[in-house]
Amino acid sequence: MPLAQAGPPEITGLPGRWMLVQRNDEEIAAQPLDDAFVVRAGASVRFPAPWPRGRGTWEVAPDASLAVFAGVHAVRAVDPSGATRWEVRHGCWYGACREMHESYDEYADRQDHRYPESGSVGFSADGRLVWAHVRGPLSEGELSPDTADEWLVVDAADGRVLARADAEAAAAGSFHLPHPTDPHQMGLSIGEGQDGAPLRWGRWDGKELTVDCLDDDLCLLSLSPSGDRLMTVSHDQDSLAVRDSRGAVVEALDWDAEAVVPLHPDAPTDTDIDTDPDIDTDPDTDSDADEDELSVCWDWAGGFLDETTLVVSTVESDEEWGQGRHWLVDTTGTRGFTLVDYPSPVSGEPSVLGGGVWSTMSETRDVLHVWGLPGLAG
Repeated sequence: MPLAQAGPPEITGLPGRWMLVQRNDEEIAAQPLDDAFVVRAGASVRFPAPWPRGRGTWEVAPDASLAVFAGVHAVRAVDPSGATRWEVRHGCWYGACREMHESYDEYADRQDHRYPESGSVGFSADGRLVWAHVRGPLSEGELSPDTADEWLVVDAADGRVLARADAEAAAAGSFHLPHPTDPHQMGLSIGEGQDGAPLRWGRWDGKELTVDCLDDDLCLLSLSPSGDRLMTVSHDQDSLAVRDSRGAVVEALDWDAEAVVPLHPDAPTDTDIDTDPDIDTDPDTDSDADEDELSVCWDWAGGFLDETTLVVSTVESDEEWGQGRHWLVDTTGTRGFTLVDYPSPVSGEPSVLGGGVWSTMSETRDVLHVWGLPGLAG
């Protein structure tokens, strides 16, 4: 799709079920890929969208049979014909609105609904469940009417709400990370803007949804192939950690960015910095920058390449000085942190795809490059 009308392409799904997907205001295009990231012949599918892409988030089922749209007023499942498979209505994601909208048309042209907050949806690894983070309440009560955000487990086939729980958050946005092998477990990373980043872990036993509130200041970025380990970055982007599913740091695998990552090699040295704000020694340079600007922070990106190897990045704090950097992290302690030496320049942050590989996007945001390590990528 032309980028003037669409978001950038993405590779989604777990190993063996990767898809190249892209969305514009009218539809989602999904192209299943083989293990060599080649489009499977005759497998491309398109899903008509019920509302513009700026009014929510979306997810495509692992078998590309269904797309689920998390909108301002409802979660809606759509098949390739454009028919609605099912819909779960909920409270409005525009913060000041207390209406239970019945359709997108009710607020499509309202200026106050142009930039709503949002929830998200995620398919379980087997595609049979949809986990949905929504603004409460649902159209039928069960939880307290004062509940701000709810977390639902929904039958992907017919839209039945199988379980629901208070997410104990008031989100500006969120995203799901499915357990790679257990469809009854899911991670939910919630963003509350400057207020925090609640991290939730859900377990559904077939009858009841149990939600563990792991932390209110962590972003969940990746799960290890076994699903036993979580990779997190703190809300302030200072700390990178590997944790268990209860939120505890595993074997002291917790790293402060400034302690383990050197400043960008093109960043100014201490002698280049004018620490007196009243003296401008060179008006054509950034010499007025104070020492607080010369810091390193983790990006909210990256993840597990295998059970003990991570790829992470410091692009956000690097880009002012030059090429953004990606790092390999050996959590066994054998090699520590290693700067990734790409054979050609890369742009932006890494997106881990599973199976020992990750992708980067071109500067024009219309091409994806997939990378792997010899002996690791499968």
